[in-house]
Amino acid sequence: MLDKKAARNRMVDVQIERRGVRDTHVLEAMRKVPREIFVTPGNEEFAYEDAPLPIGHGQTISQPYIVALMIEAAGIRPGDRVLEIGAGSGYAAAIMGEIAEHVHAIERHAPLGTQAQKRIADAGIDNVEVHISDGTLGWPGAAPFDAIVVAAGGPSVPEALKDQLKEGGRLVIPVGETELGQSLRRITRTGPESWEEENIAAVRFVPLIGAQGWTENGHRAASNHLPGQTSGRTLSQMVAAAAEPLPDIEDPAFGALFDRYADRRVVLLGEASHGTSEFYRARAAITRHLVEHHGFTIVAVEADWPDAAAINRYITHQAARDFEEPAFTRFPTWMWRNTVVEGLAEWLRVHNRKVEDATGQVGFYGLDIYNMRGSIAAVLDYLDTVDPEAARIARERYGCLTPWQKDPATYGRAVLSQRYRECEDEVVAQLRDLLERRLEYEAQDSASFFDATQNARLVRSAEQYYRIMYYGGTESWNLRDSHMFETLERLLDAHGKDAKAVVWAHNSHIGDASATEMGALRKEHNIGQLCRERFGDGAALIGFGTHAGTVAAASDWGGEMEIKRVRPSREDSYERVCHNAGLPTFLLDMRRDEALRRRLLDQRLERFIGVIYRPETELRSHYANATLPRQFDGWVWFDETEALTALPSDYHRKGMPDTYPFGL
Repeated sequence: MLDKKAARNRMVDVQIERRGVRDTHVLEAMRKVPREIFVTPGNEEFAYEDAPLPIGHGQTISQPYIVALMIEAAGIRPGDRVLEIGAGSGYAAAIMGEIAEHVHAIERHAPLGTQAQKRIADAGIDNVEVHISDGTLGWPGAAPFDAIVVAAGGPSVPEALKDQLKEGGRLVIPVGETELGQSLRRITRTGPESWEEENIAAVRFVPLIGAQGWTENGHRAASNHLPGQTSGRTLSQMVAAAAEPLPDIEDPAFGALFDRYADRRVVLLGEASHGTSEFYRARAAITRHLVEHHGFTIVAVEADWPDAAAINRYITHQAARDFEEPAFTRFPTWMWRNTVVEGLAEWLRVHNRKVEDATGQVGFYGLDIYNMRGSIAAVLDYLDTVDPEAARIARERYGCLTPWQKDPATYGRAVLSQRYRECEDEVVAQLRDLLERRLEYEAQDSASFFDATQNARLVRSAEQYYRIMYYGGTESWNLRDSHMFETLERLLDAHGKDAKAVVWAHNSHIGDASATEMGALRKEHNIGQLCRERFGDGAALIGFGTHAGTVAAASDWGGEMEIKRVRPSREDSYERVCHNAGLPTFLLDMRRDEALRRRLLDQRLERFIGVIYRPETELRSHYANATLPRQFDGWVWFDETEALTALPSDYHRKGMPDTYPFGL
């Protein structure tokens, strides 16, 4: 069972106070009010996540941080009389009721208003009245108010609400065109006919419908129309104007468009999923261009070191090892065992044959923790034997080892099992044995000192990592990405001061984590952030995105690869902004248009699909809040994409050398 009090305290500590809300009245009220009462049935276990949740009639219960931010901005104190516009679920009114003397809340949807009043009563709060009315007109019979909080975005500030403030009273309201994003404003009444106004933050709310707001069809109501206010381009139109259309991926001109990043020490190429053909093909084309025309000699990927080493030996024409295992035969095989990676390996092998000085050859390296996926399989095999229920829960957890997962309570239940905790030492011992056996084989080949020392470093940190990974959490993510960054640094040092690297990894590793809820809420960092901190402008972070199509992914960790249909992107996402730009594919350089960059800074949802894709829970499982222009230097867009083509399990090309990495 979810420990609701603990979940509320964690919500306040991590999502609210850590983000800068300091008002003790607000913090204490949010620790008291049971948010699970105010969500729709079936969503109770997600009540304390940092996300809005649907409540019907096209409305949502706002994310906890936004509720706290608005109430703090309104400066509500004991003894105040408060008006709320847009009661919705009743949650924000209940929070204000814990602080103020009396709260009047207005909701235009009668079923929501009736339900909100009942929920507030169920929470034990008796000083909140919910009225069914047009919120843009306020509630004159109870005016004036010390504070007015509006939970919907208007085209401008309704005059009726300004008039119902006391002198010294505060009105907090989102204002702006819905498509363009909104500004959260605080209006303070300073005299009978004077007000001061200030911006607080960029936000996105449902439209404020009513006589002094928007009409149902999205236009300004006639009584509140201000000439000229609806002119100007939409955000999608601005993206279309700034975007650089991309030629066909196989056209040499495609790679040439990325010459702007050729002087960087590190070019990091992301992907919005681990199973999309266009992302892999585009990264391969950019990599070939940077290698052939700009002297990049390191290709470093989000893969295990020993598997990538098999490709490296093949492309650099090294001799085969007697004990060589087939590369990339563990789940998820399609991530690197596919037609695009095979084609790039062939191209690199041919390229290296032309390089007379072996030190100038291109290498292919894995950045990831040693044999992570094989080690997960070992954990599951062990738990299948000693505790099948723990194994089932572990499969769920490993399927969600991603920074965009909102940590629902379901996946935390594993550690409540005493048998699960008792397994820890045995699992770690098993993993160490697995690693040490592999090292014994590696010791038989002394051809590559760097390879041997890197494996030794991996084993040294393995026990710490796997103990952390066994329970999951921020520490395991940070250790993994720190390891990948340190491996990249060692590769650059080993190749000399002028060495340059191309990195392939998921957007969640490539995009600066400090610009997403990964960093803001969970204090997670990633290789992109660490590269920016280490190399500054010497690192280029390039993300990739799509609106819809198909993807190669599994439903559970260790499951079969499926070709899944990707749902069209959400209306409130960056992906939908790009889709509405109307271009099939483009490059968006974040430094090209400063006005657009400022507009894109407003936080939106961004989609992340890993090796697991669960479209039925897509909002909770695959979307996270981010600020795109702070996250990436460039954004590559493919509106419609197709699934990656995996190599068959029995695939082998006749006549290939012993080092061929894709044979069985």
